Amino acid sequence: MKKYCFILIIVAFSCRTSQFPPVGNTAQNITSNGKLLASLYQQRAAEYRALCWQAFNTAHFRLDEILKDQHSKPLAIITDIDETILDNSPYAVKRSLQGFDYELASWENWTAKGEADTLSGARSFLKYASSKGVKIFYLTNRAETERKGTLNNLLRYDFPDAANDHLILKGAVSSKETRRQQISEKYEVVLLMGDNLADFSDLFDKKTSEERLTGVSLLANEFGKKFIILPNPSYGDWETSLYQYNYNLTPVQKDSVIKQALKSY
Repeated sequence: MKKYCFILIIVAFSCRTSQFPPVGNTAQNITSNGKLLASLYQQRAAEYRALCWQAFNTAHFRLDEILKDQHSKPLAIITDIDETILDNSPYAVKRSLQGFDYELASWENWTAKGEADTLSGARSFLKYASSKGVKIFYLTNRAETERKGTLNNLLRYDFPDAANDHLILKGAVSSKETRRQQISEKYEVVLLMGDNLADFSDLFDKKTSEERLTGVSLLANEFGKKFIILPNPSYGDWETSLYQYNYNLTPVQKDSVIKQALKSY
């Protein structure tokens, strides 16, 4: 009887672990496990939650200062959505456990659910800003096909100005500069919030890793003043700039680029 019990335990353990990518020193494992570790930080690290509160507390302080001044146009805040006010780490986790990276069809299946949770401090800050008469615009590179799920997600958590005319989705180009300028025609944009530098300025659109670092130095005084940045260890132009924005690289090729970019001793 003990022998059969032992066999059953081994079989059960094997079935349980079969959902994970096989352990080994392959490039696919490095890519998948890297995404898992980033998602683990996003989901479980108290430090990540503290960074989110720090960002939105800073935004709150800045808005209070801004509201003391006179303004010729109505005030507005432009915020990104993904990894700025909504947490998509469950999507990254599921893909990684399956041994896959981002893929458009699976991503749109996720956003259609409208189930992404909020980042700590995001909703309370935006509701505070709205209570002061500041309009909120959600400027995202989600596609038009994702409008319904995205809007439902914002409404689910009672985000202010969650309406079609304040949800600005991706058009023909990924750069957000034209869309920012269109909002600025009628509003004074007092704060920009995002997890990617391209959420703030076209200075960062499709730039190399080195150019992005230089751009941050040039605009250093804007961070914490007009630019409120949220941490995103899972994905973004910080990663794709290393690949020269070649989205067709295989996991093996990506890991080769990553290893070349890292410093060691």
